[in-house]
Amino acid sequence: MPHKKLADTEYDEFRAFLEQQCGIVLGDNKQYLVKSRLSPLMNQYGLESMSELIRRAMSPRDRDLRASVIDAMTTNETLWFRDTYPFELLKNRILPEYAKHRGPVKIWSAASSSGQEPYSIAMSVLEYQQSRPGGLPGSAQILGTDISNSMLEQCKRAEYDSLALARGLSPERKRLFFEAAGDKMRLNSKVRGLVNFRHCNLLDSYALLGRFDVIFCRNVLIYFSPEVKSKILKQFAGALNPGGHLFLGASESITGLSDDFEMIRCNPGIVYKVKK
Repeated sequence: MPHKKLADTEYDEFRAFLEQQCGIVLGDNKQYLVKSRLSPLMNQYGLESMSELIRRAMSPRDRDLRASVIDAMTTNETLWFRDTYPFELLKNRILPEYAKHRGPVKIWSAASSSGQEPYSIAMSVLEYQQSRPGGLPGSAQILGTDISNSMLEQCKRAEYDSLALARGLSPERKRLFFEAAGDKMRLNSKVRGLVNFRHCNLLDSYALLGRFDVIFCRNVLIYFSPEVKSKILKQFAGALNPGGHLFLGASESITGLSDDFEMIRCNPGIVYKVKK
């Protein structure tokens, strides 16, 4: 099958389409990224060229192909306990604040990808409870959301191969929190029981998700324009309970984008606290 290079005009149209659909901003000369992400779909849908694939994806008539293209372009690599410090801060600083909390601590992983982040949060909660029996009487409710339906299905299965398990997971945690599932490993019921998953486009309203004490949205805002970042941060502020915390990626900043949060420098790392 011919894999003709995408013309600049086609690429620019696709960039505008992708930003309009899900807010993601592709830089100049990222045709290679589009090709690597979308090439498998050409075979799947029996299409002769990347141009035809993109033209059909942008047509309102082919919803299935459109969903597959957005799915492929929004799927990100992830790993367990990424950067370490957010999960240590959760255990050592934030969860102790909720020690006298009557209800469950509500935590949102706002771009759960293949599930490593929300399940790392769940393992952190269980480790905290193990180290301080009775220290979190209401336990926790963790919500993982993503724009990708295929990723959400993978999250719900909670099964990971040896390659995925090698990315940031200690042998001790593997032993404590996983069980054999054929040639894969599956998170045990204690971890799975803390997490629910739902579809969510961060460009849409969060009102139906409820309110949260902690939001994780790490290494996601980098894909959006400044205007969309500001909109998302404002919606996060509205979705947090008074005094709630927001974790962003280690290299992400809200400077010039939002006045709704107070930055708290920790050692190591940074967490944002909503001003309410």
